[in-house]
Amino acid sequence: MENIDQGHDVAKAPGDSGAIVISIDAMGGDRGPEAIVDGLALAAQKSPSLRFILHGPEGTLAPLLAARGLTERCEIHHAEGVVTMHDKPAAVMRNGKGTSMWSAIESVRAKEAEVAVSCGNTGALMAISMIRLRKLPGVNRPAIASFWPSRNPTGWNVMLDMGADVKAEAADLLTYGLMGTSYARNALGLTRPRVGLLNVGTEEHKGHAELKVAYDLMTKAQDAGQFEFIGFVEGNDLPSNRVDVIVTDGFTGNIALKTGEGTARLAGELMREALTASPLAKLGALLAMGPLKRMKERIDPRRANGGVFLGLNGTVVKSHGSADATGVAAAVDLAARLARSGFSAKLAARVASASVSGQDAPQGDETSEKVS
Repeated sequence: MENIDQGHDVAKAPGDSGAIVISIDAMGGDRGPEAIVDGLALAAQKSPSLRFILHGPEGTLAPLLAARGLTERCEIHHAEGVVTMHDKPAAVMRNGKGTSMWSAIESVRAKEAEVAVSCGNTGALMAISMIRLRKLPGVNRPAIASFWPSRNPTGWNVMLDMGADVKAEAADLLTYGLMGTSYARNALGLTRPRVGLLNVGTEEHKGHAELKVAYDLMTKAQDAGQFEFIGFVEGNDLPSNRVDVIVTDGFTGNIALKTGEGTARLAGELMREALTASPLAKLGALLAMGPLKRMKERIDPRRANGGVFLGLNGTVVKSHGSADATGVAAAVDLAARLARSGFSAKLAARVASASVSGQDAPQGDETSEKVS
């Protein structure tokens, strides 16, 4: 098979062959376009090669870009409509053509941009992405992959599906494993990721029938797919250093994600209460300020903001709806890393043939760095 990097054209800004173009749904976030443009400013400061196509009302976006000195690095595609968090995916599929979200995906479809980023309605974004970009050959159900804080050297594990589809057959779980492998290789720089199948126990006899079939499929595919299948993993393995890619259906994955977010929020609130409960506790908090700050930075969910839609003819990054400028910048940074690596073409090759031998491995500094 020919090298899957060969002939891959990353979308570039006109007149600037060194630039990478990212399509941005500027109207999808809970905090409004100001937070999104602030995030672009942070990302642009970090990566001078980035250029952006912003989708939304030109009258709203142009002054925001001018105030932040981004006019020369951005192109606005005017779109009056906005997909809200309450809109149903089916309705958006029928009537969403004039929205900023639809326009953002259309730029990837038209090869004007390599990756699209949106903070908007997840169901609507997946629906638009599927009808405009279409599924890759060999993919029955696309998946959403997210980073999970872990004890691994990279600081993260990859988990999928996080809610694209509540159901998954055994063959789908195998496809998730292949896609997760490619994502871990290109986003985290892992040569041979360890893949685990989420279950209620690690024993081979546990779990429902689909999991047992998927177990056999992954065992047979690991050499051709260039991953190490470690078998079943449990919920307490999600943040561990035992596994790199955790595979599950979207129903279970989304519950795990929301449970983790809620537990982390509760732990933070309880710690804050404990450290401010008395003058002595406040003194202890002051003395521990340095370690506490480092711990907060390490588990800050904004650093891992950005779930990636896998299994489509194009790359889409879903940012958290409530993301602030730091979170938006993290999602854009992830999108840029995937664009530089030629991830879309590599993922297609990974799905098409599990016998690809090392051709989607990270090459150079851009794909071997940790995503942060």
